[in-house]
Amino acid sequence: MDPQQIYAIERPHPKLLTLYILRSLVLPPFSLLGLPVLYFRYHTLRYKFDDEGISMSWGILFRRQVNLTYRRIQDIHLTSGILQRWLGLADIHIQTASGSAAAEMTIEGLLEFEQVRDYLYQRMRGTQESSRGSRTSAGAVAAPVASEASGELVAVLGEIRDELRLARAAIEQRPTGGEG
Repeated sequence: MDPQQIYAIERPHPKLLTLYILRSLVLPPFSLLGLPVLYFRYHTLRYKFDDEGISMSWGILFRRQVNLTYRRIQDIHLTSGILQRWLGLADIHIQTASGSAAAEMTIEGLLEFEQVRDYLYQRMRGTQESSRGSRTSAGAVAAPVASEASGELVAVLGEIRDELRLARAAIEQRPTGGEG
């Protein structure tokens, strides 16, 4: 999928509202409270994909916004329940190294969830490889300094080795206290 098509995704698919309605009907006692909350969540849910990362926001009274850069993404999971599969939807769970077992962001209501997941993996790997490349170039600059220090290190380790050999020989030559 073309990155421009991913960048064009701003709202969940209308099937997400259908999913919310079906979920609230499964638990009738909670449908009076849950359905309005899910309705407003659907209507305020916004996504923004760009070159730097992902942004997701929702809420009326309590507005919530989550911003993730591709560099912070550690793992991506797709989950899809029976109702979601029937509607052609899935949830994309994005995890970071935040120390929490729960996903940092859950993108829901997309029909092109596999393409978005593949795009996120591609961007996640691209930022990690570029950061590895910058570390390699920094390591190449530090190599001459490391070679000078390694010469001194080898000399010190050689001295330590010689001292240990002398200590071992002295211990082996010492008479044991049990004989006599």
